[in-house]
Amino acid sequence: MKTIQKVAITSIAVFAFSALTGCSNMSQRDKNTAIGAGIGAVGGAVLTGGSGIGTAGGAAVGGVIGNQIGR
Repeated sequence: MKTIQKVAITSIAVFAFSALTGCSNMSQRDKNTAIGAGIGAVGGAVLTGGSGIGTAGGAAVGGVIGNQIGR
């Protein structure tokens, strides 16, 4: 189970960082939202043991926080 969790977290992190490389024309606020969502997804996955609902919830909360940073 630990191996699956590590693979899932690594996959999410790689996806988040690769998605951000194609976002050069985004505003700073949009970038903060995407970064917050990526970090929140990883945090949600870690805290809930890889639960899909926890990952999605973490991404949503992280996106909102990232959007509000620097406002």
